[in-house]
Amino acid sequence: MLTSKQRAYLKKEGAKLVPVVQIGKAGVTPEVVESAAEALAARELIKGAVLDNCFDDVGEAANTVAERTRSELVHTIGRKFVLYKQSDKKLFVLPK
Repeated sequence: MLTSKQRAYLKKEGAKLVPVVQIGKAGVTPEVVESAAEALAARELIKGAVLDNCFDDVGEAANTVAERTRSELVHTIGRKFVLYKQSDKKLFVLPK
């Protein structure tokens, strides 16, 4: 669970990112989850986008991806979302 300071720090860092995961018309598929898991393992913090042709709710889609990748949903804004999962590399030093 992230504290408010950690969430604020990750939101700031996530604003600089470009979306690496896109959820399209098919919704949250196993391929999308696998892609997100690989990106999280490499980067710890990723941004995703729910495309306009996806009829799923952005919050629901982001929560589903977060649950299936065992990551934390940092925030959603518009049709974009940010996920965080700490790895062994510890690329981000979170405030306490």
